[in-house]
Amino acid sequence: MKRTLLIALMLLPLFLRAQTVEPTWERLNQRGYPQWFSDAKLGIFIHWGLYSVPAYAGKEGYGEWLYKGLMSRDPGRMRAMSYFADTTLPVREMYGQLTRHWHAELWNPQEWARMFREAGAQYVMLVTKHHDGYSLWDDPYQPEWNSVVSGPHRNIVGELTEAVRREGLRMCFYYSLPEWSNPLHRWTVAPHDSIGRYVEQYMIPQFKSLVSRYHPDALFADGDWDFTADQLHSTDLIAWYYRTVGDKAIVNDRWGKGTQHGFRTPEYSAGISVTDRPWAECRGIGRSFGLNRNEDLANYLTSTELIQHFCELVAHGGGLTLNVGPYADGTIPLIQQERLQALGRWLQVNGEAIYGSRPYSIPCQQEHMSAAMPPNTHIDYDWVRNAPLKGMPVDNFTIHWHGIYNAPEKGWYQFKAEADDEMTVVYNGDTILYYNHAWAENKPATRVLLKQNQAIELDVFYREKDLEAKAALYVGKDGKDFALADGAWHGIATWERTFRCFTAKGDTLYVIEFERPGQTVVIPDMPRLRKGSTVTLLGTTGTIRWKQKRDSTLTLDLSSLDTKELGALDHAWVFRIEKQ
Repeated sequence: MKRTLLIALMLLPLFLRAQTVEPTWERLNQRGYPQWFSDAKLGIFIHWGLYSVPAYAGKEGYGEWLYKGLMSRDPGRMRAMSYFADTTLPVREMYGQLTRHWHAELWNPQEWARMFREAGAQYVMLVTKHHDGYSLWDDPYQPEWNSVVSGPHRNIVGELTEAVRREGLRMCFYYSLPEWSNPLHRWTVAPHDSIGRYVEQYMIPQFKSLVSRYHPDALFADGDWDFTADQLHSTDLIAWYYRTVGDKAIVNDRWGKGTQHGFRTPEYSAGISVTDRPWAECRGIGRSFGLNRNEDLANYLTSTELIQHFCELVAHGGGLTLNVGPYADGTIPLIQQERLQALGRWLQVNGEAIYGSRPYSIPCQQEHMSAAMPPNTHIDYDWVRNAPLKGMPVDNFTIHWHGIYNAPEKGWYQFKAEADDEMTVVYNGDTILYYNHAWAENKPATRVLLKQNQAIELDVFYREKDLEAKAALYVGKDGKDFALADGAWHGIATWERTFRCFTAKGDTLYVIEFERPGQTVVIPDMPRLRKGSTVTLLGTTGTIRWKQKRDSTLTLDLSSLDTKELGALDHAWVFRIEKQ
């Protein structure tokens, strides 16, 4: 009895802290974030739903945005849909016919959970409801539009939650705040400021019903960008969630304009470097979340690209929520399984440099790279979830185009740019246009007087910093509408390629090499090591001889390693340095 009372008294402060979270950004931020998320590093995202039946989008598109494509009568999506439904019906009815084809006949939630654990994941993030509004549990607020009464006739949320927790992983939920299909407010059709009744009568009670039933460890809200946090009652919902689930609970940063809280979620990026709050990049192994059967093989990260990208994210202080897009039958595509297995095997050997690690004071070491862009007649690019050239990062690169523009007739010409993030246009050594996406307003371009058929040489300098990447150049004449600046454009892209990064745990430093080491490894600008410090290569036995110059360059001698052990390692090589 006394022991029980003592335990209750010890837990009381934690209980009270969870119960007293107030719905203001200031108090939510004062609460902080649970350590488990920063330590976990790797989670598995799952996009699976009615959209997995056609499993179709453009080569670079999102498969889970099928419903939105049907709303706009996108030809490709309509054609794909015609094999499964009557495309003359209204969108909601047409889309609902996919339930006849989504059987999930091969789905085994326990196999999924075991696969994710073996991949090295620490949490699973299931899309419980995407923007189409179709619920993957027996949702009392969508009694005729969920996976229990139609489609698989199974409670996907409940079954997978049980399986994931049985494997010792944390269960987390993605939840779309608005819906394209809800009669109370059809997102992108109804005015944004008319969402109030939908939020109060439907979204809030549905959200609370889901959370109260399953107590997810993390919530990933989405679909927020057209609304303010006040319209979505975000502070109230987040505070209620924290009070309901307790100190382990964490939310992301997508709760409407004005959101000032939550772990950051860069999407298909080269990651970010922030210290004010946790972050994890979310992306697929290919370029879609929901399965897209129209993707090319080149869209998929190789095992090496995936592992090295993951290491770089961790070295910058973040993590990765890596998506799988299952088939409608409940199986995960073999190429995605293979990538997960490769990641899991690598983490079995090298996980100590990842889980619970922190960025080291030495930044990732990089080398300068450049390559020619394919010649084109105009500058018009939108690299969403992509990079201009294979092997380039999706962020942090520059392109210098040199081109010749021919004036079709005499007159004053004006240039216009659309870029994310910066574009500069230079003519005869003078800057005639500078565009910065971060500016609220950009100065109009300087007009240029040209003769008929006059050819002018232009230099266009484009700089991409992070996240979205877009570059387009237009020309207008005498007040006429702008058109793409057609000409002969040749570009050179430049970027920095990471070949080495660092993580740390206490006094232990990990050096992660992206190139297969030879007999020696030379690492400049290292901290001074004292006599007695030891160096090992994870996955091999024995220690490595080392020496350090006065300029702090560290040289590792690998000649004593077993060549078979060294040859069995792949993708990225991790040296553990125990500093004395």
